[in-house]
Amino acid sequence: MDAIDYSEEISFQKYWLVLKRRWLLIALISSSLLGLSAFYALTRAPVYEAAGKLLFKSDKTSTLVGIKSDSGQLEALTQKSDPLSTQAELLRSLSIARETIESLNLTDNQGKRLTPKAFSNLLIAKPVVGTDILQLTYRAKNPELAATVVNRVMQAYLKDNVTFNRKEAVSAKKFIVEQLPETEKAVNQAEANLRQFKEANGIVALEQEASATVTGLSTLDKEITDTQAELTQANARTSELRSQVGMDAKTALAITALNQSENVQKALTEIQQVRAKLAKQRTIYSPKHPEIDLLQRQETAARGVLQEQVAEILGANLQVPNGKLQIGTTAQSLVADLAKAEVERFSLAQRLQALARSQSAYLARSQSLPALEKTQRELERQLDAAQTTYKTLLTKLQEVQVAENQAVGNATIVSAAEVQPEPVESKTLLYLVAGGVAGLLLGTATAFLVDYSDRSVKTLREARELFQYTLLGVIPTVGDSERLGGDQAIPQVISRDRPSFAAQEAYQMLHANLRFLTSDKQLKSIVVTSSARKEGKSTIAANLATAMSQVQRRVLLVDADLRYPCQHHVWSVLNQVGLSNLIVGQVKFRDAVQVITPHLHVMTSGVLPPNPLALLDSKRMADLIESFTQDYDFVIFDAPTLSGTADATVLNKMTDGSLLVVRPGVINAADGKAAKHYLAQSDQTVLGMVVNHFDTGNEPDSYFYYNKEMEPTVQSERDISVSDSLNQR
Repeated sequence: MDAIDYSEEISFQKYWLVLKRRWLLIALISSSLLGLSAFYALTRAPVYEAAGKLLFKSDKTSTLVGIKSDSGQLEALTQKSDPLSTQAELLRSLSIARETIESLNLTDNQGKRLTPKAFSNLLIAKPVVGTDILQLTYRAKNPELAATVVNRVMQAYLKDNVTFNRKEAVSAKKFIVEQLPETEKAVNQAEANLRQFKEANGIVALEQEASATVTGLSTLDKEITDTQAELTQANARTSELRSQVGMDAKTALAITALNQSENVQKALTEIQQVRAKLAKQRTIYSPKHPEIDLLQRQETAARGVLQEQVAEILGANLQVPNGKLQIGTTAQSLVADLAKAEVERFSLAQRLQALARSQSAYLARSQSLPALEKTQRELERQLDAAQTTYKTLLTKLQEVQVAENQAVGNATIVSAAEVQPEPVESKTLLYLVAGGVAGLLLGTATAFLVDYSDRSVKTLREARELFQYTLLGVIPTVGDSERLGGDQAIPQVISRDRPSFAAQEAYQMLHANLRFLTSDKQLKSIVVTSSARKEGKSTIAANLATAMSQVQRRVLLVDADLRYPCQHHVWSVLNQVGLSNLIVGQVKFRDAVQVITPHLHVMTSGVLPPNPLALLDSKRMADLIESFTQDYDFVIFDAPTLSGTADATVLNKMTDGSLLVVRPGVINAADGKAAKHYLAQSDQTVLGMVVNHFDTGNEPDSYFYYNKEMEPTVQSERDISVSDSLNQR
């Protein structure tokens, strides 16, 4: 069962009820532990105790010689750790235990060699509060042995302490010696990487180079601006001179060269002379005259000579008109100026290109400088880190060499163990009290654990919280129960078998609650069922029918449990024919009904069919129920439990509803939840629930009271032997 939430109130009465339910378990555990404590206290032999003290201090030898060393220092690794507690555990270590056992040949009570674990359990090491002193105690049956063990343990610890401190130094030295070559190699590699980087990138002083690059770019920008201005002026002058001479600069240079050539001018003069003679002779002779022909051949020859001279000076690709081969002084001066201006313009253009190339080179270098600076800084950092590690290792090597040669620990014996002639004070009473208290606590805890793990519904309150149905009645506990053949029980009729005023009043109250449950419709038929067996559903059905008949209501009690019927046992009648026979039409109604009283008739189950559900879930059954309700004031069906069968749910659909019987201590939460879920899922009409076998002594709340003085006394031997079977079904 799920744990009940008591967060709304703290009820000590609920805890008291748990103790009442589990008192036997508590008593058994408490008495067992108390007995064991008494046996242990009375059979213990005298025990002697010896104690010694160790003082822990920091080793200042390294500091005195000017070298810092942490070897042998007591330090806490975390805020919660205690260095003295750590040393206490080292004192109780297995290695010291083995050495002490072997040296003193320690044995246990059976004469066997004492195990290190058992020895450590006898040895107690704890810090003295507020000091740096650790107290070591040991108990033994021999006082001399106790003192000897303590002193031997302290000596073994001091020896191990010195060895351990030196071992740390040796290990550190070994590590440093192994790391030094690698560290030196790393330094050399870092230096080589930095040198190769500078050589590959032409770096001498990167910061100065960056400053010079910025200055050079500024100077180049100014020179480029000035050159561009001069080139603009040269272009303007050249254009002006071209317009004046009517030719381009290349032609002007060619004409200047031809006018300055003596051979060209001589050839031109010869041509001019031949032309003059030819013109004179043409006035005298006819065109075909030999003289004219001679002069024409001379002119042609002179032109060929001129062309050869021009081609020799200008080349074959440049042609100059013959009229430009001889120009005047002014024209020659302009052509010379044009040539000079063209040369100057070309020179400025070449200079501007050179400056642009220099500027591009500077810009490319300046763009690569940040990456070079980053790489250089990274290489320098690697070099610095390698050099620092190397220097640190050299320093630490000196320190560990000093620590390795030390033979001083960080603990000193301030109080050796002495033989104590008196045994440790007897604690028999303390053992008894401790055993009793421990037994009581363990028994109580076990009781609550067992009660918590018990999944059954124990009280009326838990039943109401589990089902949350309307509580229509509470039936008190009456007497014991009588078993018939195993688990079969005979339910009792209270007014007949065991008169009980409280129980009779409870059934009358249940009858009244059912009668006034609804105001718009009068109940005529109900199904009495339960979540599981042994909750007393058959008892509730029988006694409810009796209570109704006592107020002059005609009641029909039908044993509809065609699986485990018992109403024929209750009323001590035969079960030869009954409901099953009536459903299949083997008998008539008057033959299936047995008269108990004028107002109470009982119909037993009849012959048990192989398939009870097929009979109950039939139109014949529905017609029978309708006829029952017409003939009687009230019809009560004693139906099977909800666990594992659908008989009760089938009958529920044919009647006015179901009455759910709940018995604390029998039903568990799992069955209850399953039943509730099944009822809700199948859309059953649940009129309410009745709590059976109610015991006010086990209830935390007073839901029900009755006066025991009003109970009748036992009158017959049957009243003593017959059990309260109504609380078992």
